[in-house]
Amino acid sequence: QVQLVESGGGLVQAGGSLRLSCAASGRTFSSAGMGWFRQAPGKEREFVAVISWSTSNTWYADSVKGRFTISRDNAKNTVYLQMNSLQPEDTAVYYCAANLKGYFGRRAEPYDYWGQGTQVTVSS
Repeated sequence: QVQLVESGGGLVQAGGSLRLSCAASGRTFSSAGMGWFRQAPGKEREFVAVISWSTSNTWYADSVKGRFTISRDNAKNTVYLQMNSLQPEDTAVYYCAANLKGYFGRRAEPYDYWGQGTQVTVSS
């Protein structure tokens, strides 16, 4: 049973930073594509970033490029999202997602497993 557990969310002032973690367990993730998505109130879930577990290739949404960094730690089976220069429009519930077949993209549908989400609130 695949389990993804996010942590690290919270309340931060505009311009501040947070680091989200996604601890993965239950299967082998060596070929996985690991994504971060977010959903703000009244809005659809949107892609934030993705990393290939095998190659460490990354891809970011234009809205976070240059401010957010996705990375992974093989030994800890954990994916991170370092978020800098946070703005009020980054306020959302952030979700970690996994596709064990290596999907490396921005569409939510191919991701088979999702975490419970962690709230990020940025005050102005």
